[in-house]
Amino acid sequence: MADRLPHTVRSDARDNRARILDAARAVFGEEGLGAPLREVARQAGVGPATLYRHFPTKQALIAETFAEQRRSCHAAVRDALAAPDPWHGFRILVERTCELHAHSRGFADAFMTAFPEAMDFAADRERTLRAVAELARRAQETGRLRPGFVVDDLILMLMAHRGLQDAPRAARLTASRRFAAYVIEAFRTTSETEAPAPLPPATSLRPAYRPAVTR
Repeated sequence: MADRLPHTVRSDARDNRARILDAARAVFGEEGLGAPLREVARQAGVGPATLYRHFPTKQALIAETFAEQRRSCHAAVRDALAAPDPWHGFRILVERTCELHAHSRGFADAFMTAFPEAMDFAADRERTLRAVAELARRAQETGRLRPGFVVDDLILMLMAHRGLQDAPRAARLTASRRFAAYVIEAFRTTSETEAPAPLPPATSLRPAYRPAVTR
C-alpha cells in the first residue's frame, strides 16, 4: 500500500497539471492574458494553491500554455527562410503568423508583448521580425514585393488582425485566411502577367440574429 501511494500522488499531480494547462489554453485563448488565474483554476477544477504549486507565476503558466504555438512560430520562420522562392517564403510567414494569432487571443497578446512579463515571446517576435526583414530584402530583389514595404508594416498588419478576435469563434480562422490573402495582395508588386491567388471563401462575421421575444 505504501508503495502505491507515491505513484497515486504523482498521477494526480500529472492530471492536475494537464487540467490546468487545458483550462489556461481555453481561458487565455478567449479572454487574453488579462484573464485572472482564479478563472483558470475554476475551469480546471482545482484550488488556487494547486495551480500555484504547479506554476508559481503567471509568466510560468503562460510560457507552458503556449509552448506548442511558440514551436510552431519557430517552424514557420525556418520554413519561410528555407523556401527557394523568397516571395513564397514571405507569403508562408504572413499566412502562418496570422493563423497562429487567429487561434488564440492569449498567444496574440504575448507575441505582441501586451503582457509585460512575456519576455520569451518578445524574443520570438524579434526573431520573426528579423526573418521578415531578410525575406523582404530577398523578395524585393526579385521585384515581387513592393519596394516600399518595411518591417513595421507587419506589426501594423498584426494590430489590425487582432480585431478578428472579436469575430464569432467558428468564423475566425476563415476570416483570418481571407485577411492574410488581402494583405499579401497589398504587399505584392502589381503585375499583369501574374494572376493573384484566389481568396478563401467569405464568411459572415455578423452576430447571429435573434428575434426579439414578444409577450
